[in-house]
Amino acid sequence: MTEDLFSTDAYLKNCKATVVEVYDQGVVLDRTVFYARGGGQPGDTGMIRWKGGEVHVEDAFKQNAQHVHQVLGDPPAEGTAVTCELDWERRYRLMRTHTALHALSGIVFRGFGAKVTGGNMEPGMARMDFELQTIGAEFGFEVEEKLNAELEVDRPVHVSFVPRVDALADPDLIRTKVNLIPASVDPIRVVDIEGLDRQADGGMHVRSTAEVGRVRVVKTENKGKGFKRMRIELD
Repeated sequence: MTEDLFSTDAYLKNCKATVVEVYDQGVVLDRTVFYARGGGQPGDTGMIRWKGGEVHVEDAFKQNAQHVHQVLGDPPAEGTAVTCELDWERRYRLMRTHTALHALSGIVFRGFGAKVTGGNMEPGMARMDFELQTIGAEFGFEVEEKLNAELEVDRPVHVSFVPRVDALADPDLIRTKVNLIPASVDPIRVVDIEGLDRQADGGMHVRSTAEVGRVRVVKTENKGKGFKRMRIELD
């Protein structure tokens, strides 16, 4: 199993590693700073370098419990010592975007009791779907105002690991309409925006809401009964 260094320190930009296996799909390392896509967050990109060569990492994903680095070019051989280097600007913008989504989720859950039914993000922009019956014409403006007010409070963001039995016993931790956490995951990673939002999540976040900056709610959509979508963009 690859040691995912990003789970405990999202600010690591690089690391040393060793190639464990090489597949047609990509390279497996013994440790990595590359986040494998999931939960609506894209996989990281960057470079893998070694003595005498380098390849661009186009994506990172999970396949059969393996953490695979999809590379462009000829990969290093098994046993090669390498250095992983993130495209940090892209990753950091994704971290800011993801924290903005959690703050949005916290505001809508606190104000309307609505759970998340889906979501997706790219660097600096994202959408989130909610189980909401109706939203008025001013809903987006109201949420944007509350969202930016909360972000400016400079709330710390904490990461912890909670035993699965305890996490599932807390109904507020599973903020999605359907529990998407595989049964094999124990303990469960929990992201806590102090005083605003606390939920199970495997993605990358900034240390404080002040790092997010201002966020615009650019569109609200009625996608059907009990299905409302909000789109946001970072300045």
